[in-house]
Amino acid sequence: MIVGTRGSQLALAQTKQVCAWLEKITGEAIDLEIIKTKGDKITTSQLYNMDSKGLFTKELDIALLEEEVDFAVHSFKDLPTELNEDLEIAAVPKRESPNEVLISSKTWAELGPGSKLGTSSLRREAFCNHYEKEFELKPIRGNIETRIDKALNSDLDATIMAEAGLKRLNLTKYIKEVFPIDYITPPAGQGALAIITRKDSDKKEIIQKLNDHISMQEVLAEKMVLEELGVGCQWPIGAIARVNNKEFKLYSILLTKQGEILKKETQKGSIKDAVELGRRIGEHFQNYV
Repeated sequence: MIVGTRGSQLALAQTKQVCAWLEKITGEAIDLEIIKTKGDKITTSQLYNMDSKGLFTKELDIALLEEEVDFAVHSFKDLPTELNEDLEIAAVPKRESPNEVLISSKTWAELGPGSKLGTSSLRREAFCNHYEKEFELKPIRGNIETRIDKALNSDLDATIMAEAGLKRLNLTKYIKEVFPIDYITPPAGQGALAIITRKDSDKKEIIQKLNDHISMQEVLAEKMVLEELGVGCQWPIGAIARVNNKEFKLYSILLTKQGEILKKETQKGSIKDAVELGRRIGEHFQNYV
C-alpha cells in the first residue's frame, strides 16, 4: 500500500502512526508519498482571507483519484465540508484531545492589554476579543515548532494552538494552560484524523478496521454544523461533540470577529442521531450569518 501525506512534521507523525497500526494488521510495509499542498506553499496570508476549500487536501485528493496513492491521512479539521464524490472517509481512529492550549511564558490571566498574540485563526481572534483581552493580534504561520519558538523567543507574548498536535509531537512541555472546551471552543474535527480512500478501493476494508465509532460520529456531527451553515473559515465558529454515559452531546458557538456571541446551542440525543443533531444546530445558525 502507498499512503499520501503532507510533509510537515505533524502530518508525517500522524501518517506514520496510522501506518504502524495498519502494518500491525497486515504485516506488510506501507510506502510513504509526500505531496505538497497549496496550503503548505502559502506562508504569508491569513487563511480566513483566502478561499480555504481543500487548501490542505486538494493535491492529495488528486493523487488518490489518479491512483498514485491508496489512501491519505488528514487532520479531520482540514477537510472541506464536502469530499469529492469518488472519495470517502474510510476511518477516523480514536480521537486525541480536542482542546486549545496557550503557549506563552505567562498565564492567560497575566497576559494584559497590548500583549502580542500570534494567530491566523479567525475563531481564536474572536474568542480573544470576546474575553476583552485587548491583545495586539499578529499573523503567525509555520509548523508547530516554528510557532512555539515565535511565541517564546520573539516579540510575541503568546499563541494559541491545538493540544492534539503538541501531544503527537511530544511537545506538551511547552503548554502553559489548557483551555476548557466551553471557554475556547475548538473547530469542528479538532484532534481527530481522517483516513481517506477511493470509494472503489480494495484497501478500504482493511483501513476500516482502524475506525473508532464514537470518534467518527463526534466529528461528523461537528462537521455537519458547518456543512448545513455553508461556511468554512469565513465565520468564527466552534463545535464540539462528546459522549458521556451513552448520551451524545453537541455544543456549538457562533461569534462575530469582534467577539460578540451571535448564537450558541447544545443538542443532546443518541449517538445514532449524531449527524442529525449537527444538522439541527446548523439550521438554527443560518439566521445569524
